[in-house]
Amino acid sequence: YSSKGEMMDNRFATALVIACVLSLISTIYMAASIGTDFWYEYHTLSPAENVSEAGRSIWEEFVSEEADEKTYTDARNGTVGLWRRCITVPKNSHWYSPPETDMTTNCISFSLSDQFMEKYVEPGNHNSGTDLNRTYLWRLQFLLPFVSLGLMCFGALIGLCACACRSLYPAIATGVLHFLAGLCTLGLVGCYVAGIELLHQKLPLPDDVRGEFGWSFCLACVSAPLQFMAAALFIWAARTNRKEFTLLKAYRVA
Repeated sequence: YSSKGEMMDNRFATALVIACVLSLISTIYMAASIGTDFWYEYHTLSPAENVSEAGRSIWEEFVSEEADEKTYTDARNGTVGLWRRCITVPKNSHWYSPPETDMTTNCISFSLSDQFMEKYVEPGNHNSGTDLNRTYLWRLQFLLPFVSLGLMCFGALIGLCACACRSLYPAIATGVLHFLAGLCTLGLVGCYVAGIELLHQKLPLPDDVRGEFGWSFCLACVSAPLQFMAAALFIWAARTNRKEFTLLKAYRVA
């Protein structure tokens, strides 16, 4: 029976190793998605000369103190992240310079107050009332990734305690925390998609602009199922090992 017990221990150890690898990969993916700006990308189909001419006036509004959601959205050539908005403008943006096709990407970071500012029914019109749906969707898409990362880090600490105690039972808590982290990541993806769709209903894309979700968004989408799989392996290994240990103990007593 000891050889069978060793085989079961190896099985549980393999499940835990796979779960830890999945957890590490999902953490890296989530951290990379938060720190990069390619959640949504705008690509203009207009000639470069037209983009160059329009980019000068857009950049002046973009860096002004009065810049708001409509200003950020009107810059239709660039990327949108959770923390920054980047647009593609001509390198030489002075009014006296001739149009040029040599472009560069400049970014503006959102402050903490920008993350929690109210969204309006008519973007750019402060007198149109607050759009609660878009306001809370934006706030959630900012908070949920950090909650997800925090839950996984806390789960990792519990896992280290389980290793120190040489017990698989605390791994159940690690699995539950990873499951909650997966729900937060899934909620983040849903909130971001809903927010983008609602914004484009208010400000439809021009015919010469194409919008698509970027690779930062895809990393978050991949992170969620990895968290769920890690959670399932942690919980399965801990519960099954506990159940078989209880049966073995009862058998020896008998």
